[in-house]
Formats: sequence, C-alpha cells, structure tokens
Amino acid sequence: MIIAIDGPAASGKGTLAKRIAARFGFACLDTGLLYRAVARDVKRRGGSLEDEACAAEAARTLDFASLDDPALRSASAGEAASVVAKFPSVRRALLDLQRRFAAQKPGAVLDGRDIGTVVCPDADVKIFVTADLEVRARRRFEEMKANGDTATLEAFIELIRQRDARDMSRADAPMRAADDADLLDTTDMDIEAAFEAAVELIKRRIARQG
Repeated sequence: MIIAIDGPAASGKGTLAKRIAARFGFACLDTGLLYRAVARDVKRRGGSLEDEACAAEAARTLDFASLDDPALRSASAGEAASVVAKFPSVRRALLDLQRRFAAQKPGAVLDGRDIGTVVCPDADVKIFVTADLEVRARRRFEEMKANGDTATLEAFIELIRQRDARDMSRADAPMRAADDADLLDTTDMDIEAAFEAAVELIKRRIARQG
C-alpha cells in the first residue's frame, strides 16, 4: 500500500506521515529531505543553487544514508531545497529513487508536494494537508525558536509566503492537490486531532476500495 501525503510548508504533513507510518507499520520517507540534501551537496561542492547542471549531478549521486544529517532540518535548508527543486533534471533524477521506496512491502508513506500527482499518481490513499499561512508560519517560528533561531514571526510569514509561491508556480511538478486527494485542513487542529482525522480518512478510503 502507498499513502501519499502532500501539502505546503509547515502544514504538519511530515509529523502526520511519521505517525501514520508507525500506526500502520509502513516505511516513511520525507521526500523534502532529498531536495534539502541536494542543495547541501551543491553548496559543499562550491556550486551555485541556481546551477541546474550542478544540482542535477548532486541529485544523481545523492547518498541516501546522508538524509539523517541534522543540518537538513534547518529553515535555511528548506529555503535552499525549494531553489533546486524547481529544476526538471533534479526532479527526474530523484523520481526513480522515490518510486522504489514507495514499492516496498507491506507499504510506504511518502510526504512531499507532488507525491499524489507525479511520484505516485496511483497511490492507494492521497491526503493533501493544508493550513492558513499565518498558522503555518507561527508553527515554523515556534519550532525554530526552540532550536535557537532568532528570526521574527514576520520574517517566517514572508519566508512561507515566498516558499508557497515557488512551489506552486514552478513549471515542473508544481504543488497542488491531486484530483482524487482527500483535503485535511489542520488550521484549528493540534497534532492529535490531525492524526485521528488522517487515520479516519485512510480507513474510509481503504473501505471504499474494498
């Protein structure tokens, strides 16, 4: 079984994906880490994030084992990821890797921005997680503040706004909800409520499929 969890930055999709995977005993992949790692490797090689050829090479030679690098969880890593993610050659280089991960038994949960539309269009369950922009910015602000980040809430609001614009406007695999995805708005939900709602959506989808 493949469960696709898509949505914009700080919507809660990553936390939900991990908990859903644990609930059903499936493997879990935060596909955003792939793009963060590509951006990291471009920088380590002294390249520019705007250099598509350099980014594509980093994607083709990506070490999957390096995704546990704690530096990939920073806000700056997320911003860098959205720059290299706009390149079609980078997305193509990472596509097969994601699909191989999704094919493992007994199942996999993948979260990202184009899982239900491009990576796994035939996923058994698709959920598009969203929330109001300011709510998402506050979540990211609180998370980063706990890690010592000194940026203001206003700065995070603008960062999230810019990230949304890049993700939705890129020519290749723009972020959008799949036509057959269930929508989950977490604006007024804590993680427990969001998790329970997601599990119910999955159960109903499985039941409809028999």
